[in-house]
Amino acid sequence: MNSESESLQAKRGKQASIDGFAHEHIVVGILMKKFQNVSLVDLPLSSYDIIIARREGEENQDDIIRVQVKTARKNISFTGGTRGGVDREYKSDAKKYVQSTKTSDVVVGVHPNDSGGYDLYFVPTILVEKWNTGSKSLQKIEVLKNNYDFIINCKNHEYILQKAKELKLL
Repeated sequence: MNSESESLQAKRGKQASIDGFAHEHIVVGILMKKFQNVSLVDLPLSSYDIIIARREGEENQDDIIRVQVKTARKNISFTGGTRGGVDREYKSDAKKYVQSTKTSDVVVGVHPNDSGGYDLYFVPTILVEKWNTGSKSLQKIEVLKNNYDFIINCKNHEYILQKAKELKLL
């Protein structure tokens, strides 16, 4: 690889890294307006980026939703454990994995739209497990775009599976 293409690759990697961090902050802001008690996670080995603490039920106990944020241009990736951005060649002890109900509750794909704003694709990891794939085209999951029912109910297996069948996602 020549130095010009390496420089271009480094610029792309740096921009991808910046986009990833910016998208996490954008999602926190959007979710904070909706759910109020939302925070970025400052745990470098965590498999999720954001937590939402909701108060529900008569006992008024916190219900934590673990959110993984992914930049989504044409598709949304459900994988983790690999390096992106400017440091793509970095080798660590982390192993590549696909998001699941063990690692997070919902994957949020951030898609910059034509009007300068952002669309959010809420993909419960219940569906990621059912699909058994590392990514999904945004065209195939259009019904999840800005559909807050799927983040609100992301831990409710019965609801998610029923809705997914109704919407022909399964």
